[in-house]
Amino acid sequence: MDTAITPVTPVQKIPVSVLVVIHTAALDVLLIERSRQPGFWQSVTGSIDAVDEPLAAAAAREVEEETGIRVGSAAVPQAALRDWHLANVYEIYPLWRHRYPPGVWKNTEHVFSLEVPGGTPVTLAAREHRALVWLPWHEAAPRCFSASNADAIRQLPRRIQRD
Repeated sequence: MDTAITPVTPVQKIPVSVLVVIHTAALDVLLIERSRQPGFWQSVTGSIDAVDEPLAAAAAREVEEETGIRVGSAAVPQAALRDWHLANVYEIYPLWRHRYPPGVWKNTEHVFSLEVPGGTPVTLAAREHRALVWLPWHEAAPRCFSASNADAIRQLPRRIQRD
């Protein structure tokens, strides 16, 4: 009997992601701190799971996985999730490149915002995030470690006004 062990290869990420700026009507923004990188504050982010996963579905999935907030619920209707039709292409931090196929070093990030009622409960995914804070948008932006995340938060008042 052959007892050879087949090596398990980790699933590699697709270099297409979503960034979701969660905010209240008063433009207080939710920031979450990464568990493995203390001091790295960010909005909800995550890669699509399959090449055919719609971006809005990925955004809603990532929001629920990372915060427990369910898009499409009575408290947070689907219409509260806004696609900005904005894509940022950036270099993947060397720290995270091992998650992608060999030779991949750029990611395309699609920006969304999600308006939630003030006081919306947040349940963090402990394996990913260790703390949360709600801040006025102008205080939240400089706290982000990602330039594209900070820029999206700076655009928030103008983007929401346009809607």
